[in-house]
Amino acid sequence: MGYSCSGPRGSAQHTGAAPDTAAHGLCAGLTFETGICGTLLRMKVLVVGAGGVGAAFAAIAQRRSAFEEVVLADVVLGRAQAVVDRLGEPDRFSAERVDASSREELVGLIGRVRPDAVLNACDPRFNEPIFGASFDARVTYLDMAMTLSHPHPERPHELPGEMLGEHQLARHGEWERAGVLALVGIGVEPGLSDVFARYAAEELFSSIREIGVRDGADLVVEGYDFAPTFSIWTTIEECLNPPLIWERERGFYTTAPFSEPELFEFPEGIGPVECVNVEHEEVVLIPRWVQCERVTFKYGLGQEFIDVLRTLHKLGLDSTEPVSVRGVQVAPRDLVAAALPDPATLGERMSGRTCAGTWVTGTGTDGRPRSTYLYHVVDNETTMREYSSQAVVWQTAINPVVALELLDRGDWRGVGVLGPEAFPPAPFLELLGEMGAPHKQQERHA
Repeated sequence: MGYSCSGPRGSAQHTGAAPDTAAHGLCAGLTFETGICGTLLRMKVLVVGAGGVGAAFAAIAQRRSAFEEVVLADVVLGRAQAVVDRLGEPDRFSAERVDASSREELVGLIGRVRPDAVLNACDPRFNEPIFGASFDARVTYLDMAMTLSHPHPERPHELPGEMLGEHQLARHGEWERAGVLALVGIGVEPGLSDVFARYAAEELFSSIREIGVRDGADLVVEGYDFAPTFSIWTTIEECLNPPLIWERERGFYTTAPFSEPELFEFPEGIGPVECVNVEHEEVVLIPRWVQCERVTFKYGLGQEFIDVLRTLHKLGLDSTEPVSVRGVQVAPRDLVAAALPDPATLGERMSGRTCAGTWVTGTGTDGRPRSTYLYHVVDNETTMREYSSQAVVWQTAINPVVALELLDRGDWRGVGVLGPEAFPPAPFLELLGEMGAPHKQQERHA
C-alpha cells in the first residue's frame, strides 16, 4: 500500500505482506456454498458484553444480511436476554452467560457457540482474557479498546510505562504464525479515526506533519448534573492516565492529564470546544502504518467534567484497588460507576450531536500546505429513533459491523495483531456511507 511501519516499534511487529495481500482474514473457519472467499452465506458472531455498545452492535447487525447469527454473552444473563427480546428474532439472536474475566469460561463458550468471530464489547480490563481465549480457540478477534496501560513508576508525566495495547501488540507474531487475525481498536476512536488517518495519507497528502484526533460534542443530558455518555470506568482510565504523544524524532512521551488545551471549532454547528490531551490508542497505532511527524489525541471534555475527574482522583475514588466497606471489598471506581446512571439508558434524556474526527496537516498532493479535518457526526435523535441507541455507543458500534462485513467479503484480509490503519481505507468509508452514516471532510486554513 506504500506505507511501511514507520513508528519506533513498527518494524519489530509487522513483517511480510500488507494485510490486503495476506493469506486470509475472517474467511478461515466459515462454511461456503460456493467455496469462494467473500461469498459468505452465514456469519456467526459472539459478542462478549451486552451493555450499550454490545446492544447497539446487535441492533445494527440485525439490518445486515451478512449476520446470520449473533450470540450476546454477559455476566448478567438477564441483560443479554433483554437485548435479544427487544430484537424479536430468536432464530438470529440468542443470549448466553459468561464471566469475561475467566479465560477458561470464555474458551468453553467459544467452543460451544463455534463463532466465526468474537467481538469484545466489554471494558478494556477484560481484554486480556477475551483476547487470550480467542487465540486459544483460533478464532478471529475484534475489540474497540485495547489492553490497559501502566504509567512509568518514576516519571509518569515524561515517559511511558507499559503503553495501551502493548500486551496485545507484543503477541503479533504468535497470532501471525497461527494464521489468525486480531483486529484491535475498531470502534470510532480508535477505529474510524485510524481509517481517516490512512485515507488522508493515501488520497489527500504527499507528506504529513501531524495527525491529531479531535473529539467533541454538544450533547446534553436532561435531569442530571453529571452523567457521562460513555462508560465512566473507561473514561476515568483514559482521562486520568498520563496522555501519550508520538513524534518521529522523539518517539513516545507523556504529559500531565488535561495538558495543552486548545479551542477547536467543530463542524455542523457544534462550534468551538476546548480540547485537551487524553491517553488514547491512536497514538500507539497510527505511527505503525502511517508516515507522519507527530500523532496526538485531544478530547473536548469541558471544565466541569475535568473538575469532577480531578476531584475523584484527589479523593482516591478513581482507584481500582478494593477497600473494605463494612466488611465488603469494593473498588472505589466500581462504586462510582454503580452510583452513576448507565450510559446505555440515557438516550431518551439526551439531545445533541457527537463528532469524532481526525485533523491532518502537511503538504497536499498538489505540493501546497493543507489542513483537513475528516469527521463523522451522529445526532442522538436519529439513533434513538431508528435504533433505540444513544449516539455515543451507536457511533462506536457501527464500525465493527463495517469491519466484519469487509472481512467477510475479503476486502480486508490479514493475520496477526493489526489496527484499523493497517487495512485499505476506501472500502471501509464506502460501506459506512452505504449504511447511511457517511463521513465528511472540511478544509481548514493551512
